[in-house]
Amino acid sequence: MRLQDRVAIVTGGASGIGRAIAMLFAREGARVVIGDVTETPLEGGPPTRELIAAEGGTVRFHRCDVAAAADVDALVAAAVAEFGRLDVMVNNAAIRGEGKPLLETSVEDWDRVMAVNARGVFLGCKAAVRQFLAQDQVGEVRGRIVNISSQHGMVAAPGKLAYGTGKAAAAYITKQVAVDYAKQGIVCNAVAPGRILTGRPAGAGTDAMEYSVMRTPMPRLGRPMDVASAALFLASDEATFLTGHNLLVDGGWMAF
Repeated sequence: MRLQDRVAIVTGGASGIGRAIAMLFAREGARVVIGDVTETPLEGGPPTRELIAAEGGTVRFHRCDVAAAADVDALVAAAVAEFGRLDVMVNNAAIRGEGKPLLETSVEDWDRVMAVNARGVFLGCKAAVRQFLAQDQVGEVRGRIVNISSQHGMVAAPGKLAYGTGKAAAAYITKQVAVDYAKQGIVCNAVAPGRILTGRPAGAGTDAMEYSVMRTPMPRLGRPMDVASAALFLASDEATFLTGHNLLVDGGWMAF
């Protein structure tokens, strides 16, 4: 129960990594508020909210487009209105986009991906920090932010220009927020997943999957719960004297 009675928002919590984070946080005692554009999981199955409720957890769902400032502000306001405060903000929502190189990437797709993957993290951090500063500090930490970045924000990947740039922005925002608000008791870290098997279509062929297996030193690819466990650590009091860090969960990919 490492998050006993903490209030945690998870954007993009309907599917994939966000789904795993929301479920694990609830199991660890958090009151979870999911923000997403839909409750329908991309990988199929019951909504995350139903799974958490069936396990006895406390969970709410609010429709939220993280690219819209009004939606993000309303999400935080709804969580605080019901539960009294915000302890953890997980900025996980992201989209892949068309997956094309520079000359084939349209301005429209660039803007769409950056609106979610970069502006969404910016808006989520901004709304969370505003709330953290308005509430009492408990212990050493006033509030924690966990951004989900990616190894693709650290190295180039064929056809992922917009996606990688957006994830690089998430990693940079993490550092800046951590430094700017450390003295106010706000902690901001990120998790950078490698190749994670979420159960939804990968959007790439067999060759890409074989390359991922070859490139990963560990004998399997990642699972959503691998990322969720890292997010839980960063959201908990176990993560002390640790801020501005981008934690790789990639099976050793970036070490190889």
